Amino acid sequence: MVKTPIYMDNHATTPLDPRVLEAMMPYLTEHFGNAASRSHPFGWAAEEASEQARERVAALIGGSGKEIVWTSGATESINLALKGITEFYKDRGNHVITAKTEHKAVLDTCKRLERSGCEVTFLDVDKHGRLDPEAVRAAITDRTVLVSVMAANNEIGTIHPIREIGAITREKGVFFHVDAAQAAGKVALDVNECNIDLASLSAHKMYGPKGVGALWVRRRPRVRLTGLIDGGGHERGMRSGTINVPGVVGFGMAAEIAQREMVEESARVRALRDRLQQQIVGGLDMVYLNGHPEHRLDGNLNLSFAFVEGEGMMMALKDVAVSSGSACTSASLEPSHVLRACGVEEDLAHTSIRFGLGRFNTEEEVDHVAKLVVEKVKRLRDMSPLYEMAKDGIDLKSIEWSAH
Repeated sequence: MVKTPIYMDNHATTPLDPRVLEAMMPYLTEHFGNAASRSHPFGWAAEEASEQARERVAALIGGSGKEIVWTSGATESINLALKGITEFYKDRGNHVITAKTEHKAVLDTCKRLERSGCEVTFLDVDKHGRLDPEAVRAAITDRTVLVSVMAANNEIGTIHPIREIGAITREKGVFFHVDAAQAAGKVALDVNECNIDLASLSAHKMYGPKGVGALWVRRRPRVRLTGLIDGGGHERGMRSGTINVPGVVGFGMAAEIAQREMVEESARVRALRDRLQQQIVGGLDMVYLNGHPEHRLDGNLNLSFAFVEGEGMMMALKDVAVSSGSACTSASLEPSHVLRACGVEEDLAHTSIRFGLGRFNTEEEVDHVAKLVVEKVKRLRDMSPLYEMAKDGIDLKSIEWSAH
């Protein structure tokens, strides 16, 4: 018997790995020192643990521990990267380039930059949500200071051609920021091979604790930032505030586990996702995959079920934690900005469900969820006259509905 509720929302957050909790515990109890206290053993132990965690997190993306700035999460890292670069290098230019499918942390920060006098270009993506590197090249002007592109999309799992984009930004002498919150620990990402200048990371997306993140900032050639938080000059002046030592220790352990087990885990999670997809698609018609069929996160399955309202589907699947749209905006009834940018029509965009599989999911859970989805979709469609009309071959778009 499968234990419910079943968690399949690993893009929103991941459960804490027990090995991460074990690594954190001593720093919540006996090793409680402030890493900035340099005059006694309590502070020395905290600083040593923080420095080891820096190395572990940096190693996951091919960087150096000296390039890690601790933050409260990827949202803060993104804010620091975008605002910090545009402020420090404002004499060089005021133009920023990003994509329409970025996380709200990037989109809303870019809107704030626009209000502060920056020009922002929001690039289109293809129908799979992928950015064309040549579109980035074409958008760069002599006033461009920064290109910000996510490595992998949080809703549809699409992986962008980061290496090709990085080659262009380096050639053009433009800074390149990558939101790696969803990709780090799940796909191989090397900041040097991809010519990345800044990368935003979050612990809770890779089985670490919530409330801790990092911004990787390149040292050679040196990238400089204007800090957002003043007071004490911690993190080389880029982010003042006492380090969350238990949090960063957990982040470090989560990164080390991810690096060590990534290949094996990716294969296992991908097999679970494919199993889920095959069973759902095999049991239903008019189901559409959102995102790239190949260049996508192994644990991501975003499907649209025609003639089934997403919110109704969520209620029908009350014992399964899934998402309709991204967690940060799921309270809104607006269709996903990501799906709209991919050209998905509004009625279909409203029917999308994101399944996020992860480290602790099992085949039994996948089979249970697939069976449940097929059963619930069929039941909801039985109540839809539109589904019956579509099955009969009627073109619903050609119908002129009367107001009476």
